[in-house]
Amino acid sequence: MVIYSYRCAGCGEFDVRLPMGRAGQELPCPDCGAVAARRFGTRGVLRGSAALTRAVEAAEGTAERPGVVSGPSPRSRGPRVSRDPRHARLPRP
Repeated sequence: MVIYSYRCAGCGEFDVRLPMGRAGQELPCPDCGAVAARRFGTRGVLRGSAALTRAVEAAEGTAERPGVVSGPSPRSRGPRVSRDPRHARLPRP
């Protein structure tokens, strides 16, 4: 079963659970009976694992109001130094 969204001009949005591929472009509104047009989106689609869902929700939550930081993360160590001997022969600025 998939959740399909429809929008009635008078009553607003409503959802209908139907088997996949059985939703039409228009349905009668359950409240007033007027023709409601189908809306396309990802409302009834599963995102994946619980960890992925939490990560997506955390990213969406900071889209409008990013988190405030007081400084660099404790893991930052400064500039990275290469130990490759070929890099020592490169010209320096």
